[in-house]
Amino acid sequence: MDTELLKTFLEVGHTRHFGKAAENLYLTPSAVSFRIKQLEGLLGVALFSRHRNNIQITPAGERMRPYAEAMLNAWERAQQDIALSENNTMQLSIGAAPNLWDSFLQPYINQVHSSLPSLALRADVISPQLMSRQLLERSLDIAVLFDPPKVDDIKRELLQQVELVMVTSDRDRPPLVENIEKYIKLDWGTAFNMQHAREFAGLPQPVLHTSSVRIGLDFILQNGGAAFLPQALVQPYIETGDLVAITDAISLERSVYAAYLPDSDHLEQIQQVIRFFQAQ
Repeated sequence: MDTELLKTFLEVGHTRHFGKAAENLYLTPSAVSFRIKQLEGLLGVALFSRHRNNIQITPAGERMRPYAEAMLNAWERAQQDIALSENNTMQLSIGAAPNLWDSFLQPYINQVHSSLPSLALRADVISPQLMSRQLLERSLDIAVLFDPPKVDDIKRELLQQVELVMVTSDRDRPPLVENIEKYIKLDWGTAFNMQHAREFAGLPQPVLHTSSVRIGLDFILQNGGAAFLPQALVQPYIETGDLVAITDAISLERSVYAAYLPDSDHLEQIQQVIRFFQAQ
């Protein structure tokens, strides 16, 4: 199948507009429309419903979306692996949610590269819901996440513990939970949400809910508020006085796991990277 058809389908699905998709793909709207008709003809179903300027993806289109993403990922991975093989270089793909890149993984990428210079790395931001599928499809080598999938074919290993502390930028009031007026909710996974609901039911409704540590931290520094953030990340801000720890809030810990396929062709390299993360 022509991968350009899949790219066009995903772009129209994202923009819900043929003209905007055409601009993003550097095509004419008629070319975009023609590609969608081609793909619909190949599949024998309508992928979008068209009512004047209102473009809606059909149930068949929704079912097609993950397959299109998987096929494009696999094709891109194949191209990269083949190109790398000419130089005897192996590529390893690491995926994690935004908050784990910000709070845990990002500082280690340069160190992994320095320690394993012959290994080409691919670092992707992936939602936890997609990781199991991409692991099983072998378009992802290592998934780093808080709540690893419980699938027989997928092995998981504990990497580290991340300590989350509640901090605030409000220095005019005692740093107590009862004094929090503006709360920012970070997405730290299912287990965190359950404990958070038990221990902090009295917190105000979040003014911002995000899966990005950097977005949450920047919001607090610019607009004030409080949030649970990684101790290692906020310590420099505590030392400079930009943030203050909420003294009566317990810290919450999250376990970080690596998930991978034990029969992977890249198993030796996967285990090398995992040992590196565990040793830090």
